[in-house]
Amino acid sequence: MNAQRAPLPGNRWHFAHGPIDLVIGADGDAHAVAAAHEAAWRRFENVLAELVAELPLLRRPVAGDCPLRGPVAARMWRACQPFRERFVTPMAAVAGSVAEEIVAFYRGEGVERAWVNNGGDIALHLQPGRSVAIGLFADLSQLEVAAAAGSRVDARHFVDGRFEIRHAMPVRGVATSGWRGRSFSLGIADSVTVLASTASQADAAATIVANAVNLDDPRIRRQPACELKDDTDLGELPVTVDVPVLDAGDIDRALDAGERCAQDLCAAGLLHAAVLVCQRRARIVGVGLDETEQENHRCRLAFAS
Repeated sequence: MNAQRAPLPGNRWHFAHGPIDLVIGADGDAHAVAAAHEAAWRRFENVLAELVAELPLLRRPVAGDCPLRGPVAARMWRACQPFRERFVTPMAAVAGSVAEEIVAFYRGEGVERAWVNNGGDIALHLQPGRSVAIGLFADLSQLEVAAAAGSRVDARHFVDGRFEIRHAMPVRGVATSGWRGRSFSLGIADSVTVLASTASQADAAATIVANAVNLDDPRIRRQPACELKDDTDLGELPVTVDVPVLDAGDIDRALDAGERCAQDLCAAGLLHAAVLVCQRRARIVGVGLDETEQENHRCRLAFAS
């Protein structure tokens, strides 16, 4: 199937090709925005083929020098390289890296702000004085309950928090990972949302922190990734497939582990801030989302930690 695109309300576009699904928005001079959309589309048409050509290497653990040639593939590898001492493949940063590749076409004169949302992993462009508000959607189970009840699902009703990214902040990427998401996780976080300097860095860091929100408990069901998906890059690693209702102490121990990981990554400059959520309990880590700065950055959670 060839890449497809369709306009959306609000001067947005939907680009889709195989597993890549982008929603793109931009503001500014109408001619500049239209030209940026067209240039982004021309680039998007070739992204999937480039990644497929290097897929065997993309599924190998990061080690040594980068063996990848394509710009998106190499970006994936670079984003994961700081975590090479853990098991990580470049695929941990694929969604953010694709979004980052496309948002670059909106950085020309006349485009005041733009965002490329690749399944929840978001790359941003902001001119001075501009900002963007982002909703934090922490718990996919709420959608599942509504759908099972036959309710009409509007994701906007399930937003658990909101925060604002401004031009002056060192953040141009937002990504979320967790065991309920579209990718496998080794941990039990419902969601870990990371703000970082780029979308690829946010994607990789969210994966690592979500894996760290974990607990050794026989009630947690895990299964080798290769039994769930033939072409997974995780091989026989046990991934989380079900988490029972846990008591507060167990949840806090899992969040403690994830919080330590996030604090280490923040100190190393690999993320700006993170919100960790497990069974409606949350931790906020980093610069700009701690308790003293929440008002400045307009971050609010619908539930208390």
